[in-house]
Amino acid sequence: VRHAYLRLGAPMSRRRGFTLLELLVALAIVGALLALALGSLRVGLAAWRQGDDRAEAHAHLRSLSELLARSVAAAFPYRQSGAEGGEPQIQFKGEAGRVSFVTLAPPFPLAAPVTFTAVTFAQLEGERPGLAVREKALPNLDPFQEAEPLFLDPAVTEVQFRYLNPDGGWTDAWDGQAERGLPQAVQIRLTATLGGRTETLPPLTISIPARTP
Repeated sequence: VRHAYLRLGAPMSRRRGFTLLELLVALAIVGALLALALGSLRVGLAAWRQGDDRAEAHAHLRSLSELLARSVAAAFPYRQSGAEGGEPQIQFKGEAGRVSFVTLAPPFPLAAPVTFTAVTFAQLEGERPGLAVREKALPNLDPFQEAEPLFLDPAVTEVQFRYLNPDGGWTDAWDGQAERGLPQAVQIRLTATLGGRTETLPPLTISIPARTP
């Protein structure tokens, strides 16, 4: 009877060991699947964050572009003489990284209501980098003289302006005095960095309607 018991017990031990091996294999497979799932989740979250940062940067740039565009579209061929007198000249100075002009619609209306406002948009470097907006009420003997920015956006890392001449060509500079008028349009291109992500909007072209001084 004892021998029979031992003979019957051996297969039972083998079956028990095989079941344990299957369990270990199953646990290993489950662990691998969990690792893959967690890895996919991390990749998905990273992609979502990047997409969210990109959307935020685009929304920021769009809002800022619209703010600048309203003022540029209301540019006026304002004429005045300098501090030393002389023939009145059209007040418009445009470069690749800055533009100064007179507008009927300043981005930030001044406390005292005025008809004409001298506005400067410029990319600053150094200790306080970013896109700066300066405003001065007119009349003013030096409307584009450097002053403390009324607004500074440090997220903007680059700004580019171009100017449309009557021949249909674009140039990186425009002098209202030399050209005896305003450009037909101004093109603005902004680049900003938000959340560690840098985005650049396509160029925005703003037409300037003909106005009589």
